[in-house]
Amino acid sequence: MLAVGDKAPDFKLKNDEGKEISLKDFRGKNVVLYFYPKDDTPGCTKEACDFRDQQKDFSKKNAVVLGMSGDAVESHAKFRKKYGLPFQLLADPEKKVLEAYGVWKEKSMYGRKYMGVERTTLVIDPQGKIAKIYPKVSVTGHVDEVLGSIQ
Repeated sequence: MLAVGDKAPDFKLKNDEGKEISLKDFRGKNVVLYFYPKDDTPGCTKEACDFRDQQKDFSKKNAVVLGMSGDAVESHAKFRKKYGLPFQLLADPEKKVLEAYGVWKEKSMYGRKYMGVERTTLVIDPQGKIAKIYPKVSVTGHVDEVLGSIQ
């Protein structure tokens, strides 16, 4: 499991426009990397819109927001357009990055076990080290808490 102070695992994934994005592309900035279960579902939509609504405040703190799930590029493109999201969504359909960050986990609902993304947010500092980890995120009030943690 990753811990505060660890170097954030680098990755190369396609964004919602099909362009390859690497974590290294954002060195020198704070990166808010949030992992969410599924595009266009109630909790994920609220979280994305909360990040959208605070975008200017994150920019003032030299921070970029990146969302990531196991959804496909096409799904991300529709989701981003539908809600006017001003940040990139990264597609990890092979779940390799989700596994590297420890957020691809066994979950259970109504007694049924399945694999899925545990809603988690990391703040990565300008040098690429993990500054903060928010596991098992509860959406309400989360974005304000993340914003408050960035220096």
